[in-house]
Amino acid sequence: MTPSRIPLIAIDGPAASGKGTLAQAVAASLEFHYLESGALYRLVALKAMAASVRLDDEPRLAALAMRLDVAFGEGVIALEGNDVTDAIRAETMGALASKVAVFPQVRTALLGRQRAFLEWPGLVAEGRDMGTVVFPEAPVKIYVTASAEARAARRYKQLIDKGNSVTLDGLLRDIQERDERDSARSAAPLRIAADAVILDTTNLSIAESVAFVLQRYRAARVGSSA
Repeated sequence: MTPSRIPLIAIDGPAASGKGTLAQAVAASLEFHYLESGALYRLVALKAMAASVRLDDEPRLAALAMRLDVAFGEGVIALEGNDVTDAIRAETMGALASKVAVFPQVRTALLGRQRAFLEWPGLVAEGRDMGTVVFPEAPVKIYVTASAEARAARRYKQLIDKGNSVTLDGLLRDIQERDERDSARSAAPLRIAADAVILDTTNLSIAESVAFVLQRYRAARVGSSA
């Protein structure tokens, strides 16, 4: 089956909007593949730290991205054969990944790897430029958002439940800074695709958000076969 005929859902949105949890749930419901594009940038940042590469050295960061030896398994992400799932989930790694992601050469180096995830029976891809750059042809595009306060509160609960020492004010400030950095970067900035549907999850449960996306997907499938 050609890539253009493979079912595809692109989900974008700012940090802590709930897009990752939503995308995983939708992929599980449809039994599709799942692409967490942000994990790739976190992996580049992690590899850069291990190799003592400065996070402002665009050419060397791009070279690392091009040679990234990564494997995605069932709930496990391995870098050069080592399980780094927990390491890349650290809050600091998310901030570092946001800094790495501003560089055009890094984004170009990872573009083909991301597109290679589009395989039968389908793909749910989430990130910040899935519907605008990586998969602009996606028939279903969802832009997930929520207030900065709601996103900070969600992240605070997640981290506290895992035993991390964080403050709500600090997380809110970090989220606002990441929003600004992601939206202001010259390469593939965070923005809403012209044909995307906005889903504000501030007052929605995960189940309600999943039902919304599935409804949009099924409506698009019916429309394409009409």
